[in-house]
Amino acid sequence: MTTVVWSAGSLRDPDAPLITAWDHGLTVGDGLFETMTVRDGGIFALTRHLARLSYGADRLGLGVVDTDEVRHAVAEVLRAGEGAVTRVRVTLTSGPGPMGSARGDGPHTLVVTGVDVKRPRVCHAVRAPWRRNERGALAGVKSTSYAENAVMIAFARDKGADEAIVANTQGHLCEGTASNVILERQGELVTPPLASGCLAGITRGLALEWGAAAGMPIRASAPGELTMAALDEVLTGETHLAVTSSTRGVQHVSSLDGQALEPGPMLRRLAAQFELRAEQEPDPGLPRSK
Repeated sequence: MTTVVWSAGSLRDPDAPLITAWDHGLTVGDGLFETMTVRDGGIFALTRHLARLSYGADRLGLGVVDTDEVRHAVAEVLRAGEGAVTRVRVTLTSGPGPMGSARGDGPHTLVVTGVDVKRPRVCHAVRAPWRRNERGALAGVKSTSYAENAVMIAFARDKGADEAIVANTQGHLCEGTASNVILERQGELVTPPLASGCLAGITRGLALEWGAAAGMPIRASAPGELTMAALDEVLTGETHLAVTSSTRGVQHVSSLDGQALEPGPMLRRLAAQFELRAEQEPDPGLPRSK
């Protein structure tokens, strides 16, 4: 398996120690990450991933991210991978700090890794018994404080699935542990709004933009419009379900709670449109303000 690691300004031995025992990314999960897919030798939607990383750093109070350094590190990882790397992860933490939650004076820790894992070709989902806190300090932030997602994925795997779909505290449909969700329902495509507490997924955003540009009836739902009861409609076949993520693209959910599902025709069209536009625009840049 190909593994490439960049840290502290250079490529490193994948087995070499990289951080101190006092790094707050390790001790309290005080950090951010971005997982990006490689298409035709380059990172897909790198500009958008870096924008989200900067947004997360601002939300956490980590200061300005040196995106030029991140771009350089990503390029070094891809070069060293010699075409074998298929997925790249950028991890940024607040750096070394004192014991406890209060941060130290840094500097930040930046680690970029590349591996050659395969893209997931199928999604089997279950409904999680826990809820996402849409009003929490980390709502909508891609934080390294990921333990609750690890618990939910373990739950899903125990059920023979590989993704768990979660509601927010109000019982509204929110997201998967590592994906956004989108429904084909009543003649249109709808995805939960960011107000639900879901992450502003890169693929979610592009699917909304590119789907609309193709003339598809697609939108973010109104707050509270989609409850978890919408997944009952998926089981009866009235509604169809897909997930979106950087590693999955727009992917039909093959089963929910152990019941096989049929793909929706509009979701199939959206998935095809996404793949076509991704090939045409490997780094689509940021959406224009209106």
